[in-house]
Amino acid sequence: MNLEWLTLFVDVAYRGSFAATARERNLDPSSVSRTIADLEVALGLRLFQRTTRKLALTEAGERYLAGIEPILDELNRAQEYAHASVDSPRGTLRLTASATFGLRCIVPLLAEFRERYPELRVEGLFTDDNVDLVAERIDLAIRLSPQIEGNYVATQLMKTRYRVVASPDYLGRSPALVKPSDLTAHRCVLLAVRAYQRRWVFRDNMGNMTEVPIEGDLVLSPAASVQVAALAGIGPALLPDWLVDEDIAAGRLLDLFPSYSVAATMFDTGAWLIYPSREFLPKKVRVMIDFLKEKIRRT
Repeated sequence: MNLEWLTLFVDVAYRGSFAATARERNLDPSSVSRTIADLEVALGLRLFQRTTRKLALTEAGERYLAGIEPILDELNRAQEYAHASVDSPRGTLRLTASATFGLRCIVPLLAEFRERYPELRVEGLFTDDNVDLVAERIDLAIRLSPQIEGNYVATQLMKTRYRVVASPDYLGRSPALVKPSDLTAHRCVLLAVRAYQRRWVFRDNMGNMTEVPIEGDLVLSPAASVQVAALAGIGPALLPDWLVDEDIAAGRLLDLFPSYSVAATMFDTGAWLIYPSREFLPKKVRVMIDFLKEKIRRT
């Protein structure tokens, strides 16, 4: 049986579309359809029910998918294991992160990564959607969270501190912002995550905590758009240090309450590296993990 047919079948099964699979693989949709038809002929089974609006696995297709997935996984593991003895990692590494973290922290590093590992192809899926790591065949994910739940291996890439910032222009024409409670007189720029839109929690150096109700009529996503709005002088915003520290250092934004720790949900949070299993970590994933730890932690 042609191995490429099988991997194509799995991709179509998860995406539920010939066209989506064709776009992902840079193929003509008709060639994907013909390959699946050839596979069905070879098996003597109908794997998909086709209508003008929907593509769904048949019962036989579901059983076939369940049977070949473990085999394909083992073949991929064997290939990775064989390549592990080669000095330079190769193949395709599928990586995902939130839209802003990916653009701000990952993309600027990829030129150096490519120079180090020229035989390794990187596919970055940067989105704020909750990506299914299995369905999307993700090798490595970076998630921003206080902690990671689920059947994955997770290691912290870095800790995150949040800051309340505003532009000098905004502060020059707005009511004074001396203490956290002064925020109630301002319309803040809010991230389109419900937990960030109701109240922000401040903790002073003595550990005393104060909840400040927050209001705003501008709700944006992703976080980079909140940053741009704050830079434009629209209002105060709660943003992570990895996104605004350079703006603060350059004077484009001011840290309004530097003596406080600030949070919308929990104070102890960070960026986590997540991968499916510790039993066999492909070399392509290991070199990316080591590279990100080296570059981002140093920064």
